Amino acid sequence: MSQVTPYQKENASKKEQVAEMFDNIAPKYDFLNHVLSMGIDILWRKKAIKMLMPYQPKQMLDIATGTGDFALEALALNPDKIIGADISNDMLAVGVEKIKKKSLEDKISFQYGDSENLPFETDSFDAITVSFGVRNFENLEKGLTDMHRVLKPKGAVAIIEFSKPQNFPIKQLYNFYFKNILPGIGRMISKDARAYTYLPESVDAFPFGKAFTEIMDKVGYTNIKAVPLTFGIASIYLGEKK
Repeated sequence: MSQVTPYQKENASKKEQVAEMFDNIAPKYDFLNHVLSMGIDILWRKKAIKMLMPYQPKQMLDIATGTGDFALEALALNPDKIIGADISNDMLAVGVEKIKKKSLEDKISFQYGDSENLPFETDSFDAITVSFGVRNFENLEKGLTDMHRVLKPKGAVAIIEFSKPQNFPIKQLYNFYFKNILPGIGRMISKDARAYTYLPESVDAFPFGKAFTEIMDKVGYTNIKAVPLTFGIASIYLGEKK
C-alpha cells in the first residue's frame, strides 16, 4: 500500500502530518463532515452501533475519536465507560467541550492515544470503534494488531471506512464529487488546502473490501464481516477476538 500523506513533508512522518492536519481543521471539522457527507455519516455510525448490540459492551474504546461523534453514538449501547483516543489534541479539545455541554463526563472521557501504541492494558475493552480513522494509520497492520491486543476475548471491533464504488454511474459520480467538489468546499471552509485533497488520495490508496478483511484476518480477528454502505461509498468491517 502506497504511503499517502497530507502535506508531503519529507521531514515529518505520516502520523505527525495527520495530527497537524486535524489540528488545523478541528474548529470546522464537525460542520464540514456533515455537510460534505450530506449527513449520511450519521446513519452509517448508527448502523455500526446496531451491529455491536449483541456484544453488550460495557468498556469501550473509540479510536481516532476526533471530536467524539462515534463515542456519543455508542451511548446507545449503554456502556459503563467510553474512552475516546486521538493523536490530534485540538480535535480532542473540541470533543471535551462537546461532552461538557452535554454533561456526559462520567460516561465519556478523552485522551491522547496513538493506534499503533495504545496506552491501555491487554484485554481491556469489550468493543472498539473506529470511524474513518484506519485510513490515516501510518502502519495499518500495526494499528489493527494493537487494537486486537487491547480488545477482550469475545470482544468486537467495528470499523467504518470509505470504499470505492464499483458500479456505473455511482463510481463516476463519486469520483467527480470526491476529486472536484469536495476539495473546493473543504478548502473554502477549513482554510487548509491539503486536508480535503488528501482525503480522496488516501481513499484511493486504501485497501477496501476483501483486501481489508484479509489484513484483519492476518492480524488475528475472526468472524469478520464487511458490509457495504450507500452504493459502496463506505463499508462497516466487524471482527471479533477469539
